[in-house]
Amino acid sequence: MIFGEFEVSTHNLGFFRLDGGSMFGSVPKNIWNKLIQGDSENCIRLAARSLVIRHLDRVFLVDVGLGDKWSGKAKEIFAVDNFPVSKWGFDPKEITDVILTHMHFDHGGGIAKWKDENSKTIEPVYPKAMHYLQESQLEVAKNPNIRERASYLKENISALDLVNLTKTNGDQEIYPGIKVHECNGHTRGQQWVEVTNKDRSIMFATDLIPTSRHLPLPYHMGYDLWVEKLLEEKDAFLSKAVKTNSIVVFQHDPEVSAATIKKDERGHYAVDEIVDL
Repeated sequence: MIFGEFEVSTHNLGFFRLDGGSMFGSVPKNIWNKLIQGDSENCIRLAARSLVIRHLDRVFLVDVGLGDKWSGKAKEIFAVDNFPVSKWGFDPKEITDVILTHMHFDHGGGIAKWKDENSKTIEPVYPKAMHYLQESQLEVAKNPNIRERASYLKENISALDLVNLTKTNGDQEIYPGIKVHECNGHTRGQQWVEVTNKDRSIMFATDLIPTSRHLPLPYHMGYDLWVEKLLEEKDAFLSKAVKTNSIVVFQHDPEVSAATIKKDERGHYAVDEIVDL
């Protein structure tokens, strides 16, 4: 899609699965299972979707997928189904900037790869790119609490020492027309990404709103650390999307990649029109 001065597109790097109950928190299974049907082990299929933003000689990539540094057991648990690079829809060599929303394994796992099949040494996938991460998220990633430890894998976090890294702080414009916004309800120092065009935006929601089925405010993940804060952040995000008729990108939705948002007859946020990026 041409969006003002930018060319913006979504790219699914593969699929994986997570526990459906964890993905919907306090929402009962007899409700969420009608929205995204669980498998025999109560897990739901999720996308690992990234956003590519092009402007002149700069190519920004928002999040880098799961990566391929998985043991056989972990790959089976999470049903990791990565697409080959030839199916990504962009060339990793053209990426000049990588914006990392946070470093949970399904967002930052593709930051590095094994040097070869038998090696336990990693190398960056985007060695020449500038990487952007909230400073507070960097602190969390290097010293995760006991609840999040399983999401911050050492082989991903150690790659941050091998790349060109710019630490962002709060809400800031990292490039004319591209902004990051700190949000702390899901994990401390997460950042959602905004591409602006006059009074309208493309808003990459990251885990603030992982799928289009999570639009109603009470529908949030059991993984979220600070729920009260997340609900405030989510309401502010969606209120802005409705007011400005902006496009929201859903990183993990297996079917709906992006949409404009409305309030339905019950007052819940809901999909207005699906948008093809």
